[in-house]
This record gives sequence, structure tokens and C-alpha cells, in this order.
Amino acid sequence: MEPSLHNQALFAPRPKLTELPEWRRLQAHYAEVKRLHLRQLFAVDPQRAQRFWIEDLGLVLDYSKNRITDETLRLLLALAETPTIGLRDWIGAMFAGKRINRTENRAVLHVALRNPRTRPLLVEGEDLMEQAEGGPGVWPVLDQIFEFAHRVRAGLWLGYSGKPIRNVINIGIGGSDLGPAMAFEALKPYTDRRLTVRFVSNIDGAHLSEALHGLDPAETLFIIVSKTFTTLETITNAQSARQWLLNAASPKTEEAAQQAIARHFVAVSTNAEQVAAFGIDASRNMFGFWDWVGGRYSLCSAVGLALAVAIGPQNFQQLLQGFHAMDEHFRTRPFAQNMPVILALLGIWYNNFFGWPSYAVLPYDQSLARFTAYLQQLDMESNGKSARLRPTPGAEFVDWQTGPILWGEPGTNGQHAFFQLLHQGTKIVPADFIGFAQSHYRLNDHHSKLLANLLAQTEALAFGKTREELAAELSKAGSEGSGMSLEELLPHRLFPGNRPSNTILAEKLDPANLGKLIALYEHKIFVQGVIWDTNSFDQWGVELGKQLASKLLPAVENPQTPIPSLCSSTQRLLMWLRKRR
Repeated sequence: MEPSLHNQALFAPRPKLTELPEWRRLQAHYAEVKRLHLRQLFAVDPQRAQRFWIEDLGLVLDYSKNRITDETLRLLLALAETPTIGLRDWIGAMFAGKRINRTENRAVLHVALRNPRTRPLLVEGEDLMEQAEGGPGVWPVLDQIFEFAHRVRAGLWLGYSGKPIRNVINIGIGGSDLGPAMAFEALKPYTDRRLTVRFVSNIDGAHLSEALHGLDPAETLFIIVSKTFTTLETITNAQSARQWLLNAASPKTEEAAQQAIARHFVAVSTNAEQVAAFGIDASRNMFGFWDWVGGRYSLCSAVGLALAVAIGPQNFQQLLQGFHAMDEHFRTRPFAQNMPVILALLGIWYNNFFGWPSYAVLPYDQSLARFTAYLQQLDMESNGKSARLRPTPGAEFVDWQTGPILWGEPGTNGQHAFFQLLHQGTKIVPADFIGFAQSHYRLNDHHSKLLANLLAQTEALAFGKTREELAAELSKAGSEGSGMSLEELLPHRLFPGNRPSNTILAEKLDPANLGKLIALYEHKIFVQGVIWDTNSFDQWGVELGKQLASKLLPAVENPQTPIPSLCSSTQRLLMWLRKRR
């Protein structure tokens, strides 16, 4: 595509972030407020929880337990609004299909995947809802997905022996695995329990072997998800799955083998030639997608095929509607009432001014057990960058912090693992707590206790327990049995508090609300990338390791192969492994 199609104003060189007046005002403000305690902020402002609160789309964002004042918020919003950064222009450009992924000359249009059928989305003369890149558009592919899901769920898709499919195995990695695998766990109450749906990603043979354990090959369908159909891990697993099937089917002829493969494998890919070479009917059983959809943003495309089979077309459409609702919230709401923008600015406040390099996402719902792992790729692959997108001469790299380290586990498991560090450690980790008013699993008082823990943890992190409160408590209870005097015991039992958090609530974890949550973080990450001046939509950092692995593979497989010219450490490690294989 011709460079002239770029929006040249978007990519005009911009000053360093740290040189902007808005940034310098935030630095000066930070020096003034950095020691303020949340106890003090709440004590002097009874209306704080009302002002630092956004409620829309059935979601609540309470960000009152953050180390901010009204002035902090005003200055952060001024940074977002500055024309030099051009956040509003970048949001408009993304939704308009401009080629904002500059290093790959691509549009960034995951928002098109959940755009309503009746709402045209015109990009470079094409309505992407109907046609894209000379092929089918978003909704023709969705119709193909829904038809496939219906056939499998209704028992109409038959295997080589005539048995209906009862097991679906998704083989992919990265964005071709994390999204559908996470959403499947999150939405299990909406799945067809007659179907077994499993996800395989790791090239470690244990992953595929355990996924296939106990399954009948005659009832098992594989969805191979790889845009290029050359991804090492995915194709290695796919080839082993094909051999597992053929060993069971024992076809007498090559034609019978091809028929068995065609009945038990479908592909989500753009490489029809490689798909056909594998044995899949590319004209009927290949589900396409587009180069303007990055892998980690692709759940709403055919990458979500296994999820659509599991939860059914109607629930999948509810998921898409949830995504779209948050897209519209992000696109249209003023920044001061915009959930993704507020979360993004708070993250910048802590990452770049307080110098806290990580944050935790803590869903108080076991169904979101894979949510944080999904967000790790979404965030760290998007903004784990150091090259600037709009550099000035001689300043190609940032000299400010960009993407943070993201981690976490569901509550209450995390409370019995790493919350000790959160409450009393030397490192401060801002956190997002996510909870739901209702549970699909109404087991005695379990959910009430879960919610009580969520609320208690955010309050304990924010306010802690003072020396005076603790001394009064211990004096009343006594410290007998500890072997320590009251004064000796106090430092060990003290909770400093002043540890910030956000609380995100919804009525229940259903397909629509899951879509809203995912899109909330997608857009938060985009906002941060724009402000940090990085490209959130490429991922060149994953390539070097792949290249070196390909170079090393022959030497690992065959002890007679000369060791490639590598550092002495890698050579010695390889020699050690060779002797023991």
C-alpha cells in the first residue's frame, strides 16, 4: 500500500514525552503529593468515592482508592488531551481503519470484528462488514463460524466412522490459544456440557498427550489455528494429532486417509496452500481472517471458533455485543468519564512517576482463572517496547518507562500466596480487583464470603493498620506466647496501607460482560501506547528466539550435527543435554 495512505499528521515527529509541559507539570505535582496517604485523602473528602467513580454499560469502575487528588486527575487528563500526543486523533484513526500499525503498514481493526452487521464500516472504499481484501468480510465469516458451530453442536458433523463429533481440540499458540482458552473457562456455565473442548498450545508433548488422553479419535475434531500455517509449535502439534487420528482410523488407501483428515481437521488460517497440503479442504473447511487483526486481538474472529462451538452462536453474538458496547464507550465518552482512558492514565501515574514497574489483575471469580494470563500477552506484547513511533532525530528510543509487568491470580488463592508482599513488602504493586454481584454457582454462602474478601482486601491495602490501632488491639488481646514484647511485635504486625487499587464490578460474568472487560483492557493498553509513543500492534521482539531455535534444532536432534557457533554457555548446555538424551 502506498505510504501516502498513512495519516501523515499522526506520524509527524513529536517531542520527547518527558519534555512536554504537561509531563513536567505532573512531575512537579508528584513531588507535592507523593507522600499523601489514602487515609488522609478519604478523611478530608467525604465525597471522594462518588467523584472517582464511573458507572456505564452495567460496569462500575471505582478508582477512589488511588493516590490521586482532583488536581492529579486534572493534570493527567490534560496530558491525554494535549494536541502533541493527539490521543483523540489516534482513537479516530483506529476506528476509521487508518494504517496506524506503521512498522507493518497495517490498519488496526479488531473493533471491526464486533461491529454490528447493519452498521457499514467503510475502509479504503470497502465495507468490511461484507467484503475485505478481495474476500469475504466480517459477517460472512461469522456466518460461516455460526453454521459450523451449529453442525457440530447438533451432531451433524460426522467423523470417519460415522459417529458425531463429541470432542473439539483447539491447536494454536499465543493469540490463537490464550483468548479462546480463557473465554472458554470464563463462560463454562454457557457451554454445551455434552462436548469436550480442550486447548493445546505448548510444543511440549505432554500438552497434546494429556489433551488426547481418554478421547475416541472417531469423535474428535481438531481446529488448527495459525495465520501462516507455519507456526512451529502449532504445526508440530497438528502433525502429531494427524498421526494419532490415522493410527486409529487405519485407512487402507491414501484416499481414505485424506477423507479421514478432512472429516477431523479444520483450519483458521490465511494460507490456503499450506492448509490444503496438510489435507484440509481449504475451500470448505478453512476459516479466514485479515492482516488488520493482530493475534492477541483476534478472539472475536474465526480464532474464536472453538469457543463458538462450545457456547453456541447466540452466546457468541452476546460476547461480540459486549465488546462493541465498550468500543463505543471508549470512542464516544469524554476522557474524564472514559473507563479505558482513566485506567491508562492511572497506570502511567504509577509506572512513570512513582516508578512502580508492575501491576496485578486479581479477578475474584475462579472462572477468570486464565484472564490474567490472557492480559499478560495483551499488555506486555503490545507495550513491551523501547523504540519510538514518532521519533525526533537522534531520539529513536524512549528514555521513559513503557509497558509494565502484569501478573496475578484469582482471589482468594492469591491471598494465600503473594498478598503478604502486597500488604507488607517493600514493593508497591497497584492492583485491579474484579468481581461480580452474582455467581453461576450458588453453593451455600461461598459467593458472599468471596465478595467479602474482595472488599476487605481493597480496604486493607488502602488504609492498613496504624501503630496506634495495632498497639490498642495487641494490648487488649495480649502478646503472650509470641516470645516478644509488645514493642518488639509491633513492626511485624503493622500494615502501612496506602497501596492503590481499582475495583471493577459487574452484575455477573456472562458473555456480554466478558466482552466489555476484555475491550476495556484492549483500549487501556492502546491509550498507554499512544502516550508512550510506541507501536502497540507489532511484536518483533518474539522473532529472534524463534530464529535461534531453528538454528539449534538440528544440533539438538542429532548429536553428530556440528554445534552452531554460539556462546560458550549455550555450547556447554547443549553438550550436557546431548549426553543424556
